[in-house]
Amino acid sequence: MTENSAAPFSFRFSGSSFDNMVETLGGAFGAFDAEPVGRAQDFHWGLDFSVCEKAVLLTGYHEAEFQFNIEPTADTAEYLSIVVPRSGGMGVTYGSSRIAEAGQGKLLLYNNFEPNSVIMHGQSNVIDELLINWPVILQTIGQTFEMPLSGSLDLLPELDLSKPEGRLIGNLTETIISGMRDDGPLLQSPIAMAHMTQALADLVVRLVPHRLSHFLQNGPALIAPRHVRRAIEFMHTNIDQPITMPKVAEAAGVSSRALETGFRAFRGTSPAAYLLTLRLRAARQELLDPESKETMKAVCLKWGFFHFGRFSAVYKTTYGEYPSDTRKRVVRR
Repeated sequence: MTENSAAPFSFRFSGSSFDNMVETLGGAFGAFDAEPVGRAQDFHWGLDFSVCEKAVLLTGYHEAEFQFNIEPTADTAEYLSIVVPRSGGMGVTYGSSRIAEAGQGKLLLYNNFEPNSVIMHGQSNVIDELLINWPVILQTIGQTFEMPLSGSLDLLPELDLSKPEGRLIGNLTETIISGMRDDGPLLQSPIAMAHMTQALADLVVRLVPHRLSHFLQNGPALIAPRHVRRAIEFMHTNIDQPITMPKVAEAAGVSSRALETGFRAFRGTSPAAYLLTLRLRAARQELLDPESKETMKAVCLKWGFFHFGRFSAVYKTTYGEYPSDTRKRVVRR
């Protein structure tokens, strides 16, 4: 490594072998397949990690370009990755043609489960990568849109730092990075870290275009009609009961079709999906309560889920972790 080529960064892991770098990264991220672009002799590299419950900061240095693929496994954590290039750049490929890149004046945002491949550009490349736990994003989506996310968010991957939203997200990202680097103060304050990662997730969901952004553009002016509000009140009152959509429609005083149309127009989802979101949120709040002594089965039944396997699957899709993982995190505190 050329002296001071990666200053002012320091690295806990470093070497001059491409294979050694791949082995180190593979140990951190799972199934990792990489190859250099061009010659790999004297492939100097450096790597450092800072880890907390809500996020991971990865700082990497390398002297030559390389590309890699990561195949997610059952143990691979899902993240929103925010790439901040210090020198050089980084690109991700979706399918055979769609490419998004980070470089000077431009950040890259992507879900680590989605790209087909990643390429690290430039000589003496130094990159910070802030990885926000995907459950933080999923929870923000649920609270913002009152619906679970199904499938990809289709987040616009390139963020221009010359625009107001880019500067705002970029500045908060930089604050979190500086607070985590070198065992920084944010790693000693989990409450502050939770608030800052939540604020960053909220900015990303509200300011970066994605598949659900059109619901934000509708704004709060669309006041739901009376029958939709009656249906929601009935759902809240009977959230722990085995209610059906015909019963909800009857309580709201409309037909099932009118109820479906009203929810689609004013809540952007079906009444059944809305009720599911309410029940999932109630179950999660109970699982996150350190004072709760209810068994997992009791929590499942209490909030209207009568098949634990299906509850566990939809919970994982919505929050990025199984209900048992949520309970374990609370118990460990």
